Amino acid sequence: MTQFYFSVQRSVDMVFSLVSFFIFISVSPSYGYDPLDPHGNITIKWDLLQSNPDTSDVRVSIFNFQLYRHIERPGWQLGWEWQGDEAIMSMLGAEATEQGNCSRFKGGENLPHCCEKKPMIIDLLPEASFNMKTSNCCKGGVLSSMVQDPSNYAAIFVMKIGAVNSSDQFKMPGNFSFEVSGYTCGQPVRVPPSRYSSDSGRRWTQALGTWNITCMYSQFMASSSPKCCVSLSAFYNTTIVPCPKCSCSCHASKCVKFGETPPVLQEMRDSNQQLSTLIRCSSHMCPIRIHWHIKQSYKQYWRVKVTLNNRNILKNYSQWNLEAVHPNLKNLTQVFSFNYEPLNPYGHINDSGMFWGIRYYNDMLQEGENGYVQTEMLMRKGEDFPSFRQGWGFPTRVLFNGDECVMPLPDQYPTLPNTGGNGPIFSLSLIVLSLLVLTIVSF
Repeated sequence: MTQFYFSVQRSVDMVFSLVSFFIFISVSPSYGYDPLDPHGNITIKWDLLQSNPDTSDVRVSIFNFQLYRHIERPGWQLGWEWQGDEAIMSMLGAEATEQGNCSRFKGGENLPHCCEKKPMIIDLLPEASFNMKTSNCCKGGVLSSMVQDPSNYAAIFVMKIGAVNSSDQFKMPGNFSFEVSGYTCGQPVRVPPSRYSSDSGRRWTQALGTWNITCMYSQFMASSSPKCCVSLSAFYNTTIVPCPKCSCSCHASKCVKFGETPPVLQEMRDSNQQLSTLIRCSSHMCPIRIHWHIKQSYKQYWRVKVTLNNRNILKNYSQWNLEAVHPNLKNLTQVFSFNYEPLNPYGHINDSGMFWGIRYYNDMLQEGENGYVQTEMLMRKGEDFPSFRQGWGFPTRVLFNGDECVMPLPDQYPTLPNTGGNGPIFSLSLIVLSLLVLTIVSF
């Protein structure tokens, strides 16, 4: 009876994922809700510190309030549109990519830093001169996630704003953009002014005005195809279930066969530019492959081995992370050679967790022959542990760097010897898929 319950429960989980997927893509392609990180977003805080007839002082803070998604090189780029003829007179902690036409300010002592109507701001590099820096700046646009490195999830820069036709009233710019693939920003929303402490917390000052801009991530906006896939195996079955064919692509025009070396010119890239994808040829054509292996079963525990392979020839993944959903993660006892943190987004359901590498040991997923990292984890068999039937030992969802990975179909999971496969799951899946198709056709 317990086994039947978990078979139905697993089927329900899979059906819920399918229904969520269809609802997700039918509502809006830019909607960025993530059930594993329901409150995750990039928040841009705009503080007006001083406002004079000629100039205004502004402090801009960028916070990565996401549990596992991070911003990697070439880093963030923040853009907006001025409402009038404003210009950035000076800036610390960041810089504009273009100065623009500043002829309207000719005759002044110094030309403004940027006169563009739509400026594009980037972070300074770590080696920037000291007199150009502010606190929490100069990381090349890299922002870590909240869980992985909470000390480096923010960036701050300050600027002085002026205009030819000055006015006493500050005008908040609009049309903000966060130029990282997959992110869409909303309009500024005025919030209670930020407060700042001084004199060891004995005095507090506050901004003249504060606005928040929220940017959300959508995997469908970031890429038209997945970026990773999952293969499965178990000690009780000699079959290795590979990644589904064409998981990420069916085109082999941009792949390199094993034993071949790509042209040197293809490997030479500017670190400030987004790298193109050049992967090893395979049936799934994914840059990242994750293998989940049920290694051993003991009387009170069972052991799993997880391996991550980097098949992207042109990219090393720094500060990588892996997210998994499995009902037995609540009984996780020990993780070897990886860091682990339960996600637990809803407080009472502890079935999801985040894995990442140990700093200076395996936090860099390199390409090439050594392009893999692996771990083993030990989980206790709780009272509700049924058996390994119906693929119960495998995760229901896997994500790499916050992007969903393609899983094999449930009826392909490794089965126990002398069993007829995963009939109940497959039958229920067919029924629900048929209902979904009929629903979509009726619309």
